[in-house]
Amino acid sequence: MDTTENSSYSRRDFVKTAAKGAAVATVAMTGFPTIVPSSVFGKNAPSNMINVGQIGCGRIATVHDLKTTLKYTDAARVIAIADFDGIRQDMGKKYILDTYEKSTGKPNFVDVKLYDHYRDLLANKDIDAVQISTPDHWHAQVAIEAAQAGKHIYCQKPTSLTIEEGRTMSDMISKTGVVFQLGSQQRSMDPWPQFKKACELVRNGHIGELKTVRIGLPGDPSGGVTTEMPIPERFNYDAWLGSTPYVYYTYDRVADQHKVATTRPGWLRMEQFGAGMITGWGVHHIDIAHWGMNTEHTGPIEAECVHVEFPKAGLWNVHGPFEVHMKYANGVEMVINDTYQNGIRFEGTKGWVFCARTPDRVTSTDPTSNVGPNSFFTASDPKLLTRVTGSNEIQLYNSPEQHRNWLDCIKNKKPNISPIEVAHRSCSACLVAHASMKFKSKLHFDPAKEHFIGNAEANKLLSRPQRYPYGTSYIGKVNS
Repeated sequence: MDTTENSSYSRRDFVKTAAKGAAVATVAMTGFPTIVPSSVFGKNAPSNMINVGQIGCGRIATVHDLKTTLKYTDAARVIAIADFDGIRQDMGKKYILDTYEKSTGKPNFVDVKLYDHYRDLLANKDIDAVQISTPDHWHAQVAIEAAQAGKHIYCQKPTSLTIEEGRTMSDMISKTGVVFQLGSQQRSMDPWPQFKKACELVRNGHIGELKTVRIGLPGDPSGGVTTEMPIPERFNYDAWLGSTPYVYYTYDRVADQHKVATTRPGWLRMEQFGAGMITGWGVHHIDIAHWGMNTEHTGPIEAECVHVEFPKAGLWNVHGPFEVHMKYANGVEMVINDTYQNGIRFEGTKGWVFCARTPDRVTSTDPTSNVGPNSFFTASDPKLLTRVTGSNEIQLYNSPEQHRNWLDCIKNKKPNISPIEVAHRSCSACLVAHASMKFKSKLHFDPAKEHFIGNAEANKLLSRPQRYPYGTSYIGKVNS
């Protein structure tokens, strides 16, 4: 596989193509009459299809992102895969073709292109949109370059590795105007309508004045084999590491090439590639908290970690058991820890409402919600659970399903449910909480300027050194 330096499609070529792709070419057709088949017309005509490229084809892609988008044959076609792992490419292609054959009865329903590098996929002018299902440390750079190429984006959470990177990402995507959707599917009615219902109850004052939000979120276990191992064939490990420091390959640092749908990869438990559960699942829950709090475009002003445990041995080093308190400018306190029931509990002056996922999980290795079949949506007053939001009340965005909402908004050019700035703010709040785990004293944060007040050491956590030539700092600066 090619590396960034030796890719058949250099960064200089990418920047040129992206600039050209930003313009819309209009071709006037005149002359001889043409006979075309009836299949060209109608809602399922090829011209009405959104051509989607899949970037990253591991666990979350095959059991969630691809699995969902492939259902919408009336709106989209997945026609390409980019992955630094050749085996993942092959498995992804087979998955796409098998899924389409089952739903359409047609073998080879689409011609799936395979790419060793995502830039080659972005250069394909036939692709309108991309799904980014890579490890966390690659989200921001791929999304920025996709936006520059004029591709609409569905991106797995968290949006970024750092707050600074997330701000760059949000600004660039906002500037280009592409449709960005975060994979924060708890906002959509399918499969969990209870989150929207809970937030509407809070926003309309049915639990009184909101005072506290309690979020239950598990930690990660210690472990992981530290033994150095040979890099697998067909795996561009250097590119996979991306902007993070070079470290030797070992299986528990990365993932199993052959079991993408059954194992939780080791990189989720390493601070080199993320922050652990506080961002991995915290983005989901804090996003819903922000929705109910009406703080989607801001962040906390204070953060204090009252307890945290980090592993003392093994390869994995993200946080385990913890408790963090954060305060917002509207006076609401947010408490996050691993002992609460997994979910979000809004507490007001007149009562409370709790929402969580059903016992079902997106992937088989997701943490459980620890709730029974009748306890994923509860309230101090059971009557609240069946209350219908009135026409004169605040009615929050109604999205049937997260991927479908993204595709529909690409077509109808209307706002989508999880746009980039909202996505960035849910991630940045998690990163503020994570920063507090590194300090014994309370941190004061300015959500407008997005920095810590009077704490130079904490501000060092707003960004990370990036390994040349990878990283958002080097976009457009390599081979130019």
